[in-house]
Amino acid sequence: MALVDLIMPKMGESIMEATILKWLKKPGDAVKQDEPVLEIATDKVDSEVPSTVSGELAEILYEENQVVPVGAVIARIKTEQEIPSAADTYDFQIEDTPHTEQAQEMVEQEASSSSSAYPISTAIPGSNAGKPNSGFFSPLVLMIAKNEGIPLSELEQIKGTGADGRVTKKDMLEYVARRKAGETVAQAAPRHETPSRQQEAVSVWQPAEKIQDQRVEIIEMDRMRKLIAEHMVRSKQTSPHVTSFAEADVTHMVQWRERIKRDFEKREGEKITFTPLFIEAIVKCLKRFPLLNSSVEGDKIIVKKDIHIGMATALPNGNLIVPVIKHADTLNLVGLVKQVNYLAQAARNNKLKPDDTQGGTFTLTNLGSFGSLMGTPIINQPQVAILATGLIKKRPVVIETPQGDTIGIRHMMFLSLSYDHRIIDGSLGATFLSAVVHELENFDPQREF
Repeated sequence: MALVDLIMPKMGESIMEATILKWLKKPGDAVKQDEPVLEIATDKVDSEVPSTVSGELAEILYEENQVVPVGAVIARIKTEQEIPSAADTYDFQIEDTPHTEQAQEMVEQEASSSSSAYPISTAIPGSNAGKPNSGFFSPLVLMIAKNEGIPLSELEQIKGTGADGRVTKKDMLEYVARRKAGETVAQAAPRHETPSRQQEAVSVWQPAEKIQDQRVEIIEMDRMRKLIAEHMVRSKQTSPHVTSFAEADVTHMVQWRERIKRDFEKREGEKITFTPLFIEAIVKCLKRFPLLNSSVEGDKIIVKKDIHIGMATALPNGNLIVPVIKHADTLNLVGLVKQVNYLAQAARNNKLKPDDTQGGTFTLTNLGSFGSLMGTPIINQPQVAILATGLIKKRPVVIETPQGDTIGIRHMMFLSLSYDHRIIDGSLGATFLSAVVHELENFDPQREF
């Protein structure tokens, strides 16, 4: 029998580690090729890791809730099969996976030995320029700091020797030893200094005080809700939000969809919703106003040439995820419908691939699908704008015609655009929003699909 290493796969260009959520097999259990062995989670989606061979699970190297870098050996499987080459491993593993020894060293430095009360934080571009570390702290590093009473302002001054200046477990243990020995250590930031974004974000997850003499129910946030909360707080701290509102008469669009929806489903095998129609209008306007399709890194504006539209999708458990329609500007309406339906269904069935949620350049959230008239959406970092569409509702409105004004029953919808005021002024934001309204109101009711 041969022993085959089960490797933590790479699940996207920017994803360098994952958390083990649950082992589906235990040592001694039989496993089949392509059968899921464990569940893992990144800051984007949850995934299953399948076995690359049939055999018996011989050894589990990391426990549940540990954070493991890409390329690490997480288990070993006894097999009588021919050992597969690297090219035969799962689709989302890539060729430049680190060697086992390198990955093992990364694990020893970064992996957490138990679940942490703190979320994994990501460095903010430009926020740590000139500092001794990257500003990224793993759950293990944060736990050591908490146990040793090291404040975040002091932690940010510790020199990191890991990849990209990250503080490792070894750095922390050496620092703690010097600290206890009374040697000169990093100086904490002055007490009057404004707390860092990470310090503020971490404070969100401090254990709540016990509540006495009150009729309450305490609900522990699940992992995804914690990530959403941290992402939303960081977005508000990163971007000065401004929200502009507009109203659109979408009567022609509503009537057209009602007229063709049965034929569309019969011909294409897909139901047509309003979301792809909204995305079609957004894409046309982003081509005219490319600054809305950008991101900010320090004092640089990164204008994206490709248009990747994220669509906020509610999950059955109430959480939110944003799958991305890649190259939306190259798709016709039928293509948009198919992509919207595929990603929405995959999200609700927990079948999204990690790459399905990466690379968005602009986000749409359809609040109207939940009965809301309007809202003030929070920007999905590192993007600079997000558009919310409200409930389409019949209302009596004044209709201006060359023959005079009349009152008619029209299908009306509110739109709200939140944008990053660092680079998008009110005039540009309002102009872009007006352009979207114009596209929706001038929808061709005679168009073919």
